[in-house]
Amino acid sequence: MITFQNIKTNIITATIILACTAVNAQNDTVRYVGKTLSNIDYHHGQLSPAVGVHATQIMRASREHPEKADGFGWTYNHQPMMAYWNNTFYLHYLSDPSGEHIPPSQTLLMTSKDGVTWTKPEVIFPIYRIPDGWKKEGVEGVAKNLDAIMHQRMGFYTSKDNRLFALAYYGIAMDEKDDPNDGKGIGRVIREIKKDGSFGEIYFIRYNKTWDKSKSKFPFYTASKDKGLKKACEEILSEPLVLQQWVEEADRDDELIPLQKPYKAFSYYHLPNGNVVGLWKHALTSISKDGGKSWDYMPLRALGFVNSNAKIWGQKTSDNRYATLYNPSEYRWPLAISTSDDGLNYKDLLLVHGEVSPMRYGGNYKSAGPQYVRGITEKNGTPPDGKIWVGYSMNKEDIWVASIPVPVTSVVTENVNDVFNNLPDGQELKLWNTYDLSWASTKIEKKVDGKKWLTLRDQDYFDYSRAERVIPFASKMEAVFTVKPEQNNHGLLQVEFQNKQGLPSVRLIFDSDGELKVKNGARLSSVTKYEANKAYTITVKLDAKNRQYTIKVNDGKESTKIFYAPTDGFERIMFRTGEQRHSPDPDTAPDTDDYDDLPQTGKLIPEAVFNIESLITRKL
Repeated sequence: MITFQNIKTNIITATIILACTAVNAQNDTVRYVGKTLSNIDYHHGQLSPAVGVHATQIMRASREHPEKADGFGWTYNHQPMMAYWNNTFYLHYLSDPSGEHIPPSQTLLMTSKDGVTWTKPEVIFPIYRIPDGWKKEGVEGVAKNLDAIMHQRMGFYTSKDNRLFALAYYGIAMDEKDDPNDGKGIGRVIREIKKDGSFGEIYFIRYNKTWDKSKSKFPFYTASKDKGLKKACEEILSEPLVLQQWVEEADRDDELIPLQKPYKAFSYYHLPNGNVVGLWKHALTSISKDGGKSWDYMPLRALGFVNSNAKIWGQKTSDNRYATLYNPSEYRWPLAISTSDDGLNYKDLLLVHGEVSPMRYGGNYKSAGPQYVRGITEKNGTPPDGKIWVGYSMNKEDIWVASIPVPVTSVVTENVNDVFNNLPDGQELKLWNTYDLSWASTKIEKKVDGKKWLTLRDQDYFDYSRAERVIPFASKMEAVFTVKPEQNNHGLLQVEFQNKQGLPSVRLIFDSDGELKVKNGARLSSVTKYEANKAYTITVKLDAKNRQYTIKVNDGKESTKIFYAPTDGFERIMFRTGEQRHSPDPDTAPDTDDYDDLPQTGKLIPEAVFNIESLITRKL
C-alpha cells in the first residue's frame, strides 16, 4: 500500500542520495574506486590476504580460568586503543563482567616490546561508584549500589614534552538499555603512564555539565601540582582533532567540540597539502582545511565504501601512502584493508582477519566478528618496523592486535623456498599470514635438536591455530612440505590448497585417529598411517586444468586423486589445526540480546602440536 508517508520518505532518501552525489562530485573526498567487494557468506569475504599479516590474540577472555586471561574472569572486552612510546606498545581496552553497558566497568592496560608478547592486563582506570541517590536527567530511576560505565573513543595522548597520558570516560547507564554516551555522564579522566611502568594520579579533564562536581572521586586537573600534567591537559583542550574524538560522550553543546553532531568513532589523517581527512562510523567522511576547526561539508558516506555500524580506521603509512581498515559489509566480518596513493582514492580491498571465533559468552549488545579496529593516532608514536599496527576485539570478548607489512600487497612473485631453520631470525614468517591465539599458538620454535620449526599448537576447544602462505598463481604446480606431529591420537592438522579467494580444492588431513587422509568429495580416504614425533615429507603435484593431483609421502608410492572442488589455479596454502568454520552466517540471528553461554566455555583439550620444517613450491 502506497501512503503519503512512504512517498515522503522516498523523496527524502532520494534527496540525500542526490546531495551525497553532488558533494562527492564537487569536492575532494574519500572514495573507493576499486572493483573488489566482500562476500559475507564467508568469514574471509573471499578477499585476497594482505601478505604477511600477523594476527595475535593478546587477551582471551575466560571466566573459568581468569589466571589465563585478565585476572578477573570478565567476558565483555572491547574498544582497544593503541600507542607507541618509550620503545613500547601500549594498548588499553574497556571491560565489563559480561555485557555492554552493564556495570561494573573498568579500563585495563597491556604493554609489549615487540607487539607479540604482551603483559597481563592491569587496571589503569578502576571501577567508579556513583553516589546513592543520584538521578540522571531525563531517565527514570535512582542510583543505588550503581557503578559507572566506561566508554571512550580516545585512548592516549603524547604531550609536546614527550609524556604519555591515558584517557578514559566514565558514563552512567541506569539500566542495561540506557545510553552511557548521552552527554549525561560524569566526565573524562586522564592519567600519566611513566617510563618505569608506574601510573600517576587520576584527574578529571572535563566534566559533563549535568554532573555534580562536588561528588567527584578524583580531583580536577587544575588542582594538580604537576605543571607538566596541567600543560598537557591545556594542549589537549586546544586541539580540535583530539577533541573531536570526544563528541559522543561530551555535552551535546560542548563548545570545545568543533562538530557537534552524532557522528561516531572519529579517526583522521593529514594529506600532503595540510588538509585533514575525517572518518566516522558508516564510512562517513569530510575534509577539513583548518586542522579540524571546521569541515567542508557535513560528513557523508564515502562513495563506494561498504561499512556498517562499526569503526573505520584511517592513517598515513610509512611508504607515504594511506590505508583504511574496516568491516566491508553490513556485518562485523571480515576485517579488511584498503590502500590509496593520494589519501582520497582507495583502489583495493584485502583481507586482514578472516575468522569469526565462536562467541563463547553471552551478553548485552555483543556482536560477532573482528571489530572496532583502531591504530596509532598521529603524534602517538611510530613503530620502527614501518608496519601498520591495529587493535580490535573479537565478538566484544577477546582482544587482538594485527601487524600489516608496508607496502601492503596481496601478490607474491617468487616461489616458496621456506626452510625455517635456514631463514634469518625474526624473518622466518615475513611472508606468512598467521593466526596466533593464547591457547593455540602459531610461532617459530627452536626444538631440542637446535633447529627452528614453524609450530602450531592447539589446546583451545573452540578455536584453532593457523598459518597461511600466499604463493605465485599457478594452474599446475608442485608443493613439498615436511610435518612432524608430536602425537597421533588426538588433534588435527588440515593442509589446504586454495585459490585467490581462499576457496580450497584439495585438503590433506593429519587426523586424530593416526591416519593421513585426503578429502574426496563428501568423504575422506586414507593415504597412510602416521606416527608421533616422526617427520613426513609430502609431495603434492596439482593440475587445475585436469582437476587432479598426486600425493607421495616420504619415499612411498605416488597416488592420483581428484579435486573435491574445481578451480582455475592456486595462490594460497593453508595449515590449520581444526575444521574451517562457516557459522555465523548472514542468516544467523543477531547476538545482541543473547545471554546464554556456550557449553563448556572453560574447557581445555589435550594439546596437539604439529611442527612444520619447510615448504617449497614450484610451477610445472
